Amino acid sequence: MPTNYARFLVGRDRTVKANRQLGWFLAFVAGAINAGGFLAVQQYTSHVTGIVSAVADNLALGQLGFVVDGIVAVLTFMLGAMCSAILVNFARRKAMASEYALPLLLESALILCFGLLGARMAAYEGLLVPFTVVLLCFIMGLQNAVVTKLSGSVIRTTHMTGVVTDLGIELGKLVYWNADRESANFVRADRERMMVLGMLFLAFLLGGVSGAFGFKQFGYGFTIPIAVLLAVISVVPAWDDLRRSA
Repeated sequence: MPTNYARFLVGRDRTVKANRQLGWFLAFVAGAINAGGFLAVQQYTSHVTGIVSAVADNLALGQLGFVVDGIVAVLTFMLGAMCSAILVNFARRKAMASEYALPLLLESALILCFGLLGARMAAYEGLLVPFTVVLLCFIMGLQNAVVTKLSGSVIRTTHMTGVVTDLGIELGKLVYWNADRESANFVRADRERMMVLGMLFLAFLLGGVSGAFGFKQFGYGFTIPIAVLLAVISVVPAWDDLRRSA
């Protein structure tokens, strides 16, 4: 049943299979929002490394306004991660079924907010850019933190640097020629891990393509189905908590 699958996907009791499937879905979401957000304001919001590098460059060039913008973006990403940790730890202390669903419900509401308000603010570029960057950085920090916590820091979904690095390591093991197959130093690729990493990368890429084409065709409205789908898979554990407390 769909409700049981939602409990399996975002419920408090975690399995490796559930972590992977949720990771793939959220990588798609991150790719879509990141690409759509870039078309909206010409800035990526999940790449903290790039933002920090831009802060350093702008500081050297004397562009203090851009330095402040970058610092605010990084702090907002961090604030999103902090919010996720607070929600998860609060729910954990209360033994709530929605331990991981709460941050995802908040994320869906914020994505919907981006979609509904972005179109209205498009005429006010001076407000649109800072509003979009701050909101999307918060969303990316929120999502990255919840996936990190539920997977025990194994899965990341909002940026692909670590994913591509780990995939490259496993591919290097795969093509490595072992002169002595009986050696204690025999190098063996983890094919299952390669599959997980490859799917994360593919999901992020497909999400990016979908987000870019979606924004091009439908504008900010492309976020609405993403927000609704994220809410649908997250609302079941929250509803279980409401029924339990009634």
